[in-house]
Parts: sequence; structure tokens; C-alpha cells
Amino acid sequence: MTDLCLSRSEIAELTRARKRADQVAFLRTNGIRHYVDLHGWPVVLRSVVEDTAPAATAAPTWKPNKAA
Repeated sequence: MTDLCLSRSEIAELTRARKRADQVAFLRTNGIRHYVDLHGWPVVLRSVVEDTAPAATAAPTWKPNKAA
């Protein structure tokens, strides 16, 4: 199982910033969903930055309810 959140080093690599305030500013500016923990570090869920969207399913075709 993968980790739920990015590690601090992964967030630093993503934002290219080492300071907490700079990381938060980058995430906020670029619209990346995150929250700040009690120690002031930004926390980013892995699902926000990884492409894990489920495959789209085909819409069912319409059938009339009227008896033929």
C-alpha cells in the first residue's frame, strides 16, 4: 500500500522550496489542494498530484419503458 500523503522531501521537490512558508505559498498560488498541520508543514494528499482517476464508463443507452 502506498502512503496517503506526500513526504516532506516530496513536497520540497514539488515546490522547489525548503521553507514551510514558501511551500505553502507555492501550493496556494498553483491551486494545489493541501492543508497545514499543527507544526506548520503543508500536507498534500498523494491522490491530488497523482493521476489515479478511475476510467470513465460508457453511459447506458436509453430504452423506453413502454411495452413493445
